[in-house]
Amino acid sequence: MANFYGVELSSPLMLGTSQYPSPAILTDAFRNSNASVATVSVRREAGFEKAGNSFWKLIQELGVRVLPNTAGCYSVREAITTAQMARELFDTSWVKLEVIGHPDTLQPDPFGLVEAAKLLNQEGFDVFPYMTEDLILAERLLEAGCEVLMPWGSPIGTGLGLNNLYGLRSLRAHFPDVPLVIDAGLGLPSQAAQALEMGYDAVLLNTAVARAGDPVKMAVAFARAIEAGQLAYKADPMEPRDMAAPSTPVLGKAFLR
Repeated sequence: MANFYGVELSSPLMLGTSQYPSPAILTDAFRNSNASVATVSVRREAGFEKAGNSFWKLIQELGVRVLPNTAGCYSVREAITTAQMARELFDTSWVKLEVIGHPDTLQPDPFGLVEAAKLLNQEGFDVFPYMTEDLILAERLLEAGCEVLMPWGSPIGTGLGLNNLYGLRSLRAHFPDVPLVIDAGLGLPSQAAQALEMGYDAVLLNTAVARAGDPVKMAVAFARAIEAGQLAYKADPMEPRDMAAPSTPVLGKAFLR
C-alpha cells in the first residue's frame, strides 16, 4: 500500500460523507466497507457556537483518517481560508485542495490550484490536490511541495468513470513513485477496479455510494472491486493483443487426411 504523507492506509477506499439518507447508513457504509479515509466539507458556519459537533463526533467514532476538503471554493484565498479552518476544527494537517474553475464541469482551476498548493505546503499542510490528468499540472504541483496527486476520473458526481484512459495511464507511467488517487466521477465498482488494475493507489468517491438505492451494499461492492483490482495489478496481467492466440496448444493435434 502506498504511503500518504507518512501514513500507510489499511484500505485503498476513501469515502465522502455527504448525501447519505441518514447518519446510521453513513456509519454502516463505512464500517462494512472498511474504508480508511473520510472526506468532510468545511463550512464557515461550523466554526461558530460549536455548530456541527454531532457530525464531527460521528466521524470520530468511525475510527478512520479524516481528510477535510475545500469543496466549493473558487479562489485561492477562499481555499486557503477554508483549509486553515479545517486544520483548526479537525486537528489535522491533511487537506484535499479544491480550487474550482468551471461551475458546470467543476473542473479545477490549474493556476489557482498550484498557487494555493504552494502556499498551503509552506504553512505545513499535507496537500491532496484535486486535479485533471494533465502531466504539466502534475509536475507543477509536485514542485509546489505536494506528495500525493488526485486526478479526476470524470467530472464530480457524473458517474462516467475513467474518461481519459490514455491520460491516466500516462500519469501513472510518468510518476511511478508518487501516490495517485482517482478522485471523482466513479459510478460503478467495475470502474474502481479498473483504476486499481492500472496501478492507481486508491480511489475516492461519494455520490456513487451515498445516492445508491442501498448505500451499504454499494460500499461493500466498491471495497470488493478495489481488492480485485489491486490483486490483478500485483498479478502482472497479460498485455492486450491485436491478433488471436490459441490457449490450447496445436502440438499433438490429430490431423485428418
